[in-house]
Amino acid sequence: MESVLIRHLFAGIFSFLLTFYLLPLITRAAIHLGILDIPDGQIKCHQAPVPYLGGVAIFIAFVATLALAYPFKNEILWLVLGTTLLVFTGLIDDLHVLKPQQKLFGQIIAVLCFLKGGFSLKTTFFSSLLSFLISGFWMLSVINAFNLVDVMDGLSSLIAMIAAFGFLVIAIFFHQYEVSLLLVPFICAVFAFFLYNKPPAKIYLGDAGSMFLGGFLSAIPMLFYWSHQATDAYYTPAIILAVPLLEVFFLIIIRTYLGIPFYKGSPHHFSLYLQRKGMSKYEVLSFTACMSIAFALLGILFLINLLSLLIAFILAAVFVIVWCVCVFTQSFGVRCIKK
Repeated sequence: MESVLIRHLFAGIFSFLLTFYLLPLITRAAIHLGILDIPDGQIKCHQAPVPYLGGVAIFIAFVATLALAYPFKNEILWLVLGTTLLVFTGLIDDLHVLKPQQKLFGQIIAVLCFLKGGFSLKTTFFSSLLSFLISGFWMLSVINAFNLVDVMDGLSSLIAMIAAFGFLVIAIFFHQYEVSLLLVPFICAVFAFFLYNKPPAKIYLGDAGSMFLGGFLSAIPMLFYWSHQATDAYYTPAIILAVPLLEVFFLIIIRTYLGIPFYKGSPHHFSLYLQRKGMSKYEVLSFTACMSIAFALLGILFLINLLSLLIAFILAAVFVIVWCVCVFTQSFGVRCIKK
């Protein structure tokens, strides 16, 4: 047990320090190479160009930590390969904007890597094919959820940290230390990035970073044996990741209602709605953190049988209603908010 703790501490500290060291270097390199996020007056509302590539620092630190601290396992190689493909797909999109179908193709190839590595629902009540289809749809949904939610300083990284911490609590509670050893360096790397990404952001994730966060957090739940707890335990990852999934759900509804293709960008993200109501970016982050923590706690308490399925469902419905009331209390005519 002592060696497990030491390995976790080393992984967390090394990942944090390496990310913190790399970010200024990557920031200067991105500025020198002109890899900048230019304000467009619609969705990109920052005052001046901000360098991309923050996600590259997180990814490098995470993989370097695994190389030093994680025992060799075939499925982890597939995890690294899948997330690498996501990072490269996002990086190409950062440097030269891809068409939606091109980006989706890269995401599908990455998801196939996850599936080949065994990252799928482990259950006896779904057929293998159905399990693969559900798992693939889940991973694509979460990847795009983090890609879509990354429209404000600190937002995507904050949501990712809280969700990952929720999964970390579950891994420790059920003594799945190989999973927790993946989560600790991820959380610490994202936290180091958050210190540079919080308002006013010095560097952004870019699509490479947001898709890496989404890909990792979509695959991690597939390492848990949910059926060993209860059939209903499969709801837990969706509850923990409810905030980015709600973003996707309502964006599709709003854009469809307005006649906008759901894959086209539009200023109808929840963070822009909240800023439209007069919230500062830090207040939006506080609201998002509260909702993310509430959903994570709900998922954990439900999983460890402190809440019944009915009570969990009622509380989740209450949280969603609170979300809707706080976010959607004005018309769809959201404009860019400049602070």
